[in-house]
Amino acid sequence: MPVDFENYQPSDLPGPNTNGRTILRFLAATPETGYRAGEIVEALDIPRGSVGTTLSRLHNQGFVRHKGEYWAINPDAYDAHTASLIGLAAVSEQFEGDYYDENPDWDANLPDLDESEDADSGTE
Repeated sequence: MPVDFENYQPSDLPGPNTNGRTILRFLAATPETGYRAGEIVEALDIPRGSVGTTLSRLHNQGFVRHKGEYWAINPDAYDAHTASLIGLAAVSEQFEGDYYDENPDWDANLPDLDESEDADSGTE
């Protein structure tokens, strides 16, 4: 998918609507629980080969931990910042194509609240 190169901000996080993001969301929902790859396959309906490859990649990036045949979110890497990024991406995906997305200057004619406060208090 082409991007606006000047505004593009790379991230270590898997992109939206990817197996990596789907697996991270699943594991983050129960951070204290480890799952076998097969359990992740069944829960998410992602092909087994994709789950294994994706888990390995997420492990190399430090997002998940691996013990025996179990995989879990890495709480040290998956902190509040990462959770916020995923949450913001989910909101962005949900509202993609709405009025505000299609009209980037929607806020151009909003009143300046600081000016309104000055008028209300009688000062300038």
